[in-house]
Amino acid sequence: MDTKKVWLVTGASKGLGLTLVKTLLNHGYQVAATSRSLNALENAVGKQEAFLPLQVDLMNEESVGSAISLVLETFGHLDVVVNNAGYGQNGTLEEITDEESRQNFDVNVFGLLNVIRKSIPHLREQQSGHIFNIASIAGMIATFPGFGVYCATKFAVVGLTEALSAEVGPFGIHSTVVYPGYFRTEFLSDDSLKLAKNRMDVYVQARESERLHKEEIAGNQLGDPEKAAEVLIKVAESDDPALHLFLGSDSYGLAQQKLKTLESALEANKALSHSTDFKN
Repeated sequence: MDTKKVWLVTGASKGLGLTLVKTLLNHGYQVAATSRSLNALENAVGKQEAFLPLQVDLMNEESVGSAISLVLETFGHLDVVVNNAGYGQNGTLEEITDEESRQNFDVNVFGLLNVIRKSIPHLREQQSGHIFNIASIAGMIATFPGFGVYCATKFAVVGLTEALSAEVGPFGIHSTVVYPGYFRTEFLSDDSLKLAKNRMDVYVQARESERLHKEEIAGNQLGDPEKAAEVLIKVAESDDPALHLFLGSDSYGLAQQKLKTLESALEANKALSHSTDFKN
């Protein structure tokens, strides 16, 4: 294992990001990590010579650019970027406000794009690197009432990562979109899963899903974040890393269901699909 790689992990003061940072440091990597709160990040990880904590506003290009420049000044290079920062937004599409929707996209999509935009020039110059974008199984299947906007942000992450792989692959840069299932982190806490301000009782299924996530799933998630961190490291060390990475047996199962649904829909409507072509 090449312990000289330098990693940058966003959203690292808690959850999967924090677990990944600690695991990387234990393996001897040099790690830079971002958070909105520098104190929270420093308190969570502790001071280490190989660790560079950064307070960054991911929605601010200048803040992101300054942080990446500091990573390069401190460690000399950057090899692996993990876009982990994000949060869940609950609320049906009728309930959720324009402001709530845009804020979720700002953090989950546009903040991620800022990091990609500012890190690629260095990776392209060195002709190597790896970008992980943490999506969700909700980036492949969206039949969860009350999570439409959140799912939309993660579908966007999947799409842009596929495009990214085609764009930067010729420069020796790998891209991986990660689809975690339910992992036992703080993701379902009030700070990480925001509820719509204007909830409507008429949406019975959405309210039940909201209750289920807060009262039954939280604390009982199947996924182990420490095992997820080890998998990410293994993939980063691979010579031929996967573009699509599903984490958790629940994620794997839901992905299989979606593929079967798509295949069934394709075949059921094959004649209609072909009927729209010009005929020679």
